[in-house]
Amino acid sequence: MANSSRSLADDIRGRSDAELIDLVLARPDLARPAPADLTSLAARAGTRASVQRAVEALDRGHLQVLEAVVVAGDAARRGALLDLLGTKDAVTVETILQDLWRSALLWRGADGDHVVRTVPEVLGSSVAGLGAPMRELRPSSPPEQADADHIRATLDEAPDEARAMLQRMTWGPAFGVLPTSGPGHTTARWLLEHHLLVPVSVDRVALPREVGLVLREGRLHRSLALTPPEITARHVSLVDAAAGGAASESLTHVDELAAAWGAAPPRVLRAGGLSVRDLRVTQQSLDLDPEHTAFVVELAYAAGLVADDGEVEPVWAPTSELDEWSSSEGGHRWAALATAWLASTRAPHLVGRRSTGTGPANALGPDVQWPAIRAIRREVLRELSSLEPGSAADHASLRERLAWRRPNRSAAVLDEAVEAVLRECEWLGVTGRGALSDAGRALVASPGSLDDVAAAMSAHLPSPVDHILVQADLTAVAPGPLVGGLGSFMRLAADVESRGGATVYRFTPESVRRALDAGWTAADFVDTVRRSSRTPLPQPLEYLVSDVARKHGQTRIGGAAAYIRSDDESVLDTMLASRDLAPLRLRRLASTVLVSSADPRVLVELLRDNGFAPVHESQDGTVVHAETPRRRAGSRRRGPGPMVAPVDRDYTQSLVDGLRAAEATADQRRAEDEGRPGPRIQAMDPVVTLSLLRDAVAERHGVWIGYSDGHGSTSRHLIHPQRVEGGRVRATDEAGHEKSFSVHRITGATLET
Repeated sequence: MANSSRSLADDIRGRSDAELIDLVLARPDLARPAPADLTSLAARAGTRASVQRAVEALDRGHLQVLEAVVVAGDAARRGALLDLLGTKDAVTVETILQDLWRSALLWRGADGDHVVRTVPEVLGSSVAGLGAPMRELRPSSPPEQADADHIRATLDEAPDEARAMLQRMTWGPAFGVLPTSGPGHTTARWLLEHHLLVPVSVDRVALPREVGLVLREGRLHRSLALTPPEITARHVSLVDAAAGGAASESLTHVDELAAAWGAAPPRVLRAGGLSVRDLRVTQQSLDLDPEHTAFVVELAYAAGLVADDGEVEPVWAPTSELDEWSSSEGGHRWAALATAWLASTRAPHLVGRRSTGTGPANALGPDVQWPAIRAIRREVLRELSSLEPGSAADHASLRERLAWRRPNRSAAVLDEAVEAVLRECEWLGVTGRGALSDAGRALVASPGSLDDVAAAMSAHLPSPVDHILVQADLTAVAPGPLVGGLGSFMRLAADVESRGGATVYRFTPESVRRALDAGWTAADFVDTVRRSSRTPLPQPLEYLVSDVARKHGQTRIGGAAAYIRSDDESVLDTMLASRDLAPLRLRRLASTVLVSSADPRVLVELLRDNGFAPVHESQDGTVVHAETPRRRAGSRRRGPGPMVAPVDRDYTQSLVDGLRAAEATADQRRAEDEGRPGPRIQAMDPVVTLSLLRDAVAERHGVWIGYSDGHGSTSRHLIHPQRVEGGRVRATDEAGHEKSFSVHRITGATLET
């Protein structure tokens, strides 16, 4: 263990500056925090946590070669490695080995390549589906039991049932349950007696690695995949036009969401998130399917346009940032949404799925948080950007390629996430008809540049139109997104009937009354529609507006507690006779006046529900126009964020320069240490120091340590550790005195020889 650590350190110290830069760029975690010198860098590169990150980032080809090096053993010949992999492509294998060395998962000694000590631990005992070696499963077994020729000879004598049992374990898993009775028990006993299986517990058996390799005929993997699979693609046309249309719809959906939540904000659940009922109401308002609605809600949240208002009874409401966003040019509005989506760690496709809690995950809730989705989005877009412009990827081949890129991910989870990302790309307009749009390519190339992304999309967004086409059936068609004032009027005066490239609105008595309540007169209403329409105004619409306007305000409500007055006495008679209005306890004060103890707003709502058309008037008799309330949540605080320099080439170059200077100082210190008694003590990472001290406690070994005092000077001590706890090590020194040492002051350690 110690020898391999020293050899890795020697390998890293012997690298050129360019090779050290490549190492840090391949494994950025080695630079945070900056190591003291090259020895510390090597110690950190050999820790389990860092190696696990590096191994998890490997694609299938690099992982298969690394597994082959582990199985072949240290300093294995290239021929043996190629035989294990079952390939003659020495060039590709050599290139991959160079990559593994560059990222310090391998180190090179005089006798050949060696894996870093912690790599087999990270890969686990079942490398490539093989079991552990015979010497680990049964340390007392004679060497011939692991000999390939001996195993082949035993297999030739095996009964057919025994061979069938072994075949089921050949490609993994290499563990099985021992049958307790019947023919299976007899077969398993024969395999155990001939050492083709090894018991690992009372009822479980393992297939030794050597036996598995013989059964696989010397090949480590059933199918070799050293290079990525190709993506099947087809050429499509009108990509940017389709993407622009989808982007325009996304902007409209966010506008409508903000308008709906500004008027009637849904409450925040106690556990956080949006209730299923409120999501369904939002779905009906936007006229989308549930998955698309959840995406729009999460998109607006990621962009900071809606948030928890933080009140005593919190609700989800638009933020003050919405006003600035709404007034921006269309391309910039879309760029803000797209960059927020790309950087978000929330996965809208998880909404409604069973979560770790007691029920399904709620939109805007904590169960939708999944940091891995951000990397998957970037990988999907990176693969799409590698295709020719106008090429739409086949989803199955794209999933297969991404599975090759990240073999350690669950295939089912990855497939589901990739499909969700592709679906969201179409909804948002990052892709059009399955192919990456120009704006999508700008998003991949410059995810942090809003101006570049906005410019790429602006050219393809449908131009706003300033007219509608009113039809005789009381509908109006908007052939594109409406300009601001006309769009606001149509959302107020008509109901959306269908969306798409053109939006269809329908005028209804309720929508006309809504406009009159907001202060529009019948004449202004008709004049606005006539001026905006490219078609003649149909008479049915004029009749509708006139009829609603004639009834509108016939009955007026005000408050002493509340009163109702009307010039039409028969209307008041009808109200008094209505059973549905009995809870209001109406009482006539005069032939044209009724009073009630109910709130005026309650009176307006109940009377409208029962077929009347009252208006609310103030104390001086003027009409109180209904205004859509504008609820705003406080903006989410967006501080400057932590000032961390990126691990890029410039930063890495300065880091390597510092490590070289520190290494020169360390060389001088090591030269001084040579004259001191005891072995040379190398500086090492505290994690490695702790591991060595714990091993020394378990094995009752003496340890030489370097110990820094409060003045910065370092002394050497030979100690016998007794226990390590609470950041301190209790030990006896050379004189037999018990002392306590702070682990953070120990600069390095080495076992006593």
